[in-house]
This record gives sequence, C-alpha cells and structure tokens, in this order.
Amino acid sequence: MFKIGEIRELIRLLDETSVQELKIETDTMKVFMKKADHLASAAESAARSLQSSPVQASNPLQPAAATPFSGASLAESQESKSVEQVASVPEGHLITSPMVGTFYRSPSPEAPAYVEVGSKVDSKTVVCIVEAMKLMNEIEAEVKGEILEIMVENGQLVEYGQPLFRVRLS
Repeated sequence: MFKIGEIRELIRLLDETSVQELKIETDTMKVFMKKADHLASAAESAARSLQSSPVQASNPLQPAAATPFSGASLAESQESKSVEQVASVPEGHLITSPMVGTFYRSPSPEAPAYVEVGSKVDSKTVVCIVEAMKLMNEIEAEVKGEILEIMVENGQLVEYGQPLFRVRLS
C-alpha cells in the first residue's frame, strides 16, 4: 500500500519528466497516472469556440461556408498564446500546492497566519497547511526569500500544483 507522500512524489516525478503515463500494479493495488494532453485540450477548446460563434447565412436554403480549421493554425495560435503568457508572468518563485485539499494560513482559527506579505522565509519555514483527507499537511517554503504575494484565500480549495505564494528569492 502506498503512503500519501509516496503518491505525491510519483505525481511530482511524472510532472517533471517526459513520461506521459505511469501504471503500477501489485496483488493488492493498481495505480494509473496519465498527463493531460494539452494539444487535445486546445483542440476541444477551439472546437467549442467555433460551435458557439454565431453563423449568418445570406440564403437560408444554402449552407454557410465552412470555416477553415487546420492543426497548423491551432499550433501557431497556441504558440503565440504561450509566448504572451510567458511574457506576462511576474517575477518570483512560486510555492505550489503538493496536493488537492483545503488551504489554511494558520494552525487554528484563533492563531496568527504563518506568513504575511513581506515575511522572510527559509527552506524549513512552514507557510501554510493543506488539509487533505482529514490530515493537516504543513507546507514548507523550501526556498529562502521574502513572501511577495499570497495567491489564495484562507479556507479555499486548492488543486495539485496550484500556486499558493510568490517568493522573491534571496
């Protein structure tokens, strides 16, 4: 039986490599992980936007002209979008959620937050808690620097890999 930490490590390793799928089977358990197909997601998104666009035909008996759609134009569109996104990313290191769960800024409702904007952190500084399956997981900064931005609200549900804090490295 895998422990939560081991599963998290498998997810992180899968995310950091070019491996697209991982399948592990034992007598008592099966684990299957697959990366999301970004090109397929983009194609689905483009198809939805084409379907939602109003089509006006001058002659109701004659079908409207088909909109040309090619994989190359989609790839070019995605490439230019990626370049724009990279250009607009603010500086700083992101501390991301290692799991799906509920984000808490402090150890209890009455206690002060672990960190605020401007707080100095080092690699072992606890910055928040992510509750998953009734377990309170302390999240450490893992870097040395200053908190620039807190990117989620207290009590908010967070996804695996979702940015929680932006840190200026020192």
